[in-house]
Amino acid sequence: MSDDSRTPEPGDHAGQGEPAPLLDELLCFSLYAASRAVTGAYRPLLEPLGLTYPQYLVLVALGEHGTMTVKDLVAALQLDYGTVTPLIKRLETNQLLERRRRTDDERVVEVALTPEGTALHRHIASVPPAIGDAIGLAPEEIATVQGLLRRLTANVHRHTAGAGG
Repeated sequence: MSDDSRTPEPGDHAGQGEPAPLLDELLCFSLYAASRAVTGAYRPLLEPLGLTYPQYLVLVALGEHGTMTVKDLVAALQLDYGTVTPLIKRLETNQLLERRRRTDDERVVEVALTPEGTALHRHIASVPPAIGDAIGLAPEEIATVQGLLRRLTANVHRHTAGAGG
């Protein structure tokens, strides 16, 4: 009987010689699990406010930048139009932001917080400290993780852009 007919062992690529990666060894899985854990920590803080995590991010971006074009908001959130547009519509329905076309170029849509959105933005200032407590890292550790994640993101964007993706 040849080696190719053997039953593959766990972690084996069906006899190809290279072991398959283990779940806990995959950086992508560690990032995914951490992301789910952190965004899950936001849920009990945001649900009473009637916000989802992506809607929260829109409020944070608009609170930081003021009036933004949809294009700039898409770029800031690193999301696509198909994801951001429903967020904007839902927040507008809830009277937390307003959309308007620029008078000098009607193709450009701007979004800004309403007075209700501004009040809610002030209220959500308590969220980051609560999340910081849940994360349980020292401020310098958080800064290190953020720096590494920003570098990782930039590297992947550069790599995929260079590969035509």
